[in-house]
Amino acid sequence: MDSVNSYIFARAVHIFAVVLWIGGVAFVTTVLIPSLKQIPDIHNRLELFEKLEGKFSIQARITTVLTFVSGVYLIETMQIWDRFLQVEFWWMHLMVLVWLLFTLVLFVFEPWFLHDWFRKQALIDSDKTFRRVQLMHIVLLSISLVTVVGAMFGAHGYRF
Repeated sequence: MDSVNSYIFARAVHIFAVVLWIGGVAFVTTVLIPSLKQIPDIHNRLELFEKLEGKFSIQARITTVLTFVSGVYLIETMQIWDRFLQVEFWWMHLMVLVWLLFTLVLFVFEPWFLHDWFRKQALIDSDKTFRRVQLMHIVLLSISLVTVVGAMFGAHGYRF
């Protein structure tokens, strides 16, 4: 595969992975959690959340890895590491920040302590715990969407 085709392939993989990843976060934030909050039985609510979120976390882990690998490949291929030293490429900094936050949650915090903490808190006060989880998802989704919009403008030469 020549360099132009490999660049196009990497960019397609990058966008594909981001769409699946952030689209999944949007679904969890705007559909799944609000729907679960309407289930009156806290045990059923918790069981369904863990089952569905667990399936999504597999997708999220795969897509964050694909996003990282394709992103580093694109930066290296385009030789644009210096953009991280320039404020006008703020969206690239935000891309890394969003990726880092999700990667820490998915690969470090969740397996080490977040899953157990969430379960314990949900059994103590399910409504409060689900409100907190939804708020966290809203914040992460908002930052992610600002990043996506900024990256789209930035990729087409707009500077803010």
